[in-house]
Amino acid sequence: MEATGEMPHATDPGPREQNSMNRHLRVSLVALLMAVVLGAGLYAFSSQRNAGSASFRTAQIKRGDLQITISATGTVQPEELVDVGAQVAGKILSFGQDDSGRIIDYGSSVEVGTVLARIDHELYAADVAQAEAQLAQARAGLQRSEADLAQLQARLDQAARDWSRARKLGPSEALSQSAYDAAQSAHEVAQANLAVGRAVVVQSRSGVAQAEAALRKARQNLEYCTIRSPVKGVIIDRRVNIGQTVVASLNAPSLFLIAKDLGKLQVWVAVNEADIGSIHPGQRVVFTVDAFPEEHFEGRVGKIRLNATLTQNVVSYIVEVNADNQSGRLLPYLTANTRFIVEEHHDVLMVPNAALRWTPKTTDRMTEDGGGGTADPAARTALPGQDSMHLPAPATLWIQEDGQVRPIQVRRGASDGLWSQVTGEEIREGMEVVVGERINDERAGASPTVNPFAPQNPWRQRTPTRSGTGPPR
Repeated sequence: MEATGEMPHATDPGPREQNSMNRHLRVSLVALLMAVVLGAGLYAFSSQRNAGSASFRTAQIKRGDLQITISATGTVQPEELVDVGAQVAGKILSFGQDDSGRIIDYGSSVEVGTVLARIDHELYAADVAQAEAQLAQARAGLQRSEADLAQLQARLDQAARDWSRARKLGPSEALSQSAYDAAQSAHEVAQANLAVGRAVVVQSRSGVAQAEAALRKARQNLEYCTIRSPVKGVIIDRRVNIGQTVVASLNAPSLFLIAKDLGKLQVWVAVNEADIGSIHPGQRVVFTVDAFPEEHFEGRVGKIRLNATLTQNVVSYIVEVNADNQSGRLLPYLTANTRFIVEEHHDVLMVPNAALRWTPKTTDRMTEDGGGGTADPAARTALPGQDSMHLPAPATLWIQEDGQVRPIQVRRGASDGLWSQVTGEEIREGMEVVVGERINDERAGASPTVNPFAPQNPWRQRTPTRSGTGPPR
């Protein structure tokens, strides 16, 4: 018999099997939902536990001295330098000796008149001899002119007597007219010759003076061949060697540099234009040098040079700081790290600046009277004639109480960049104030933070760790 309908396939599910599959699907979805809720709860519990393990970093309010300073870099310089040069040209033959008998060199102590060096003097000695000969010749010429003048004076006297007799006789039979005229002419010529003789004497005397001046010049040049110290001091620099030829032209060549007194030094400090208004003569300065980093030196501002320098659009002024160096520790041209004392506050309460900047990130860890730590900018407004930078400004400090923080209102004063002066009714020396917040690390028992995206070492042995008082994980 031929079948009229298709038989159901053996693998097709029936109504009972379909209901069973739907039931299993619902159970799986419920289980997945419960797992998600449980995971979220565990995450929230873990976050709450980690938040509860947070602690605060604190610092104490201390009492001490606070200095407001301006830092700058300068160079140690001798207070007075003398540059000794050569006024004549020639070859350096030798150097002199100092008081201890050592050859003049760097660091030699010299007195006024100490011989520093000698230049070849042969040419200048010849010039002296020539000038002396010229002087002797000029003096001989003067003596001759004076003798000639005496002879001319005698001739004038004879002509005067002849002319006197001729005038008494007059032109007559006893004296002819020609004889009379000859006597008159002889007298006039004798007078003129005497005037010439006197002029020659003046000229000879001038020649003698000129020869004497030439001799003094030649002797002075000969003296310049021996270079002497003009002051008492210390040789800072020697710029020539034996055998070197110096040439003195328009500018005298520099041979030695002498510091007049190394017991008094100066520090030339380049101060920025933004800070120069806080610098004044007599201001106290503290500085150190790299040669003695643990030793502090003191000085006073001497003067501020007005010839400012411009370097890469930065204007700076040179400030001269006078420093005592009787100990001899400071050497010329050392680099000095200077601090100009602008303000000094003694025996004041101070806190780290970090304590004034810190504020809680969440409000659930503050007490009810908590608030922000930001000062009101309007409170910094200065009255006419006051400096707003030095007015006490309102600020907030935070102290820890029972796991929470509480604000304390204070007035903030001067600051040196690390510490600030504070005043207030509630603060006292030794009080702990919050400067930051930290989370307990592995050394305190907390679980380390693991980045799930970082590559893991498959060979690392996993050991159980503890978090707080909970069970091992």
